[in-house]
Amino acid sequence: MLNHLLKDFNIILASGSPRRQQFFKDLGLDFTIEVKEVEEIYPEHLKAGEISDYLAKLKAGIFTSLQPKDIVITSDTIVWHNNKALGKPKDLEEAKAIITSLSDDTHEVITSVCFKTSTQTKIIHQTTKVTFKKLSVKEIEYYVNTYKPLDKAGAYGIQEWIGFIGISTIEGSYFNVMGLPTHLVYETLTNLATS
Repeated sequence: MLNHLLKDFNIILASGSPRRQQFFKDLGLDFTIEVKEVEEIYPEHLKAGEISDYLAKLKAGIFTSLQPKDIVITSDTIVWHNNKALGKPKDLEEAKAIITSLSDDTHEVITSVCFKTSTQTKIIHQTTKVTFKKLSVKEIEYYVNTYKPLDKAGAYGIQEWIGFIGISTIEGSYFNVMGLPTHLVYETLTNLATS
């Protein structure tokens, strides 16, 4: 359905995330993948969604010579907890420390998506509140050692074992926690195609 609306457009997904790529396939979109490296550094004064918005826009900014029918889509997900952004852990020890800090508490997962064309840049973002039960040391160690979640903001994937056994409540979009607010992406692309 959306693919028919976008048939004249060239959708470029600038993400190496296999989960985001799968979401785009599941939305029935024809797209190409073009990942350009960018140093993900943001000004220290930014908070919560300002950070993910800034990084998504930063990633889109590398694409400078777009054709009229090109739509570049970039994205960034952060975990916001205790007034601090939690990114991807650098090693398994840091992953354990991050999950320990999230145990028996609520955090926010914020995903920003930037849509860039030759004439405009639009950013959307979604916030989902996630609450973990009190996790045991053994549960945390099992998860980190088995799943090695070094490619995930906040050191966990909601769709993995830790999500099955550890998450007690979720308020907002489940898919947002996986890395893409799919309903907002669908809505935004529909608007771009019909405007």
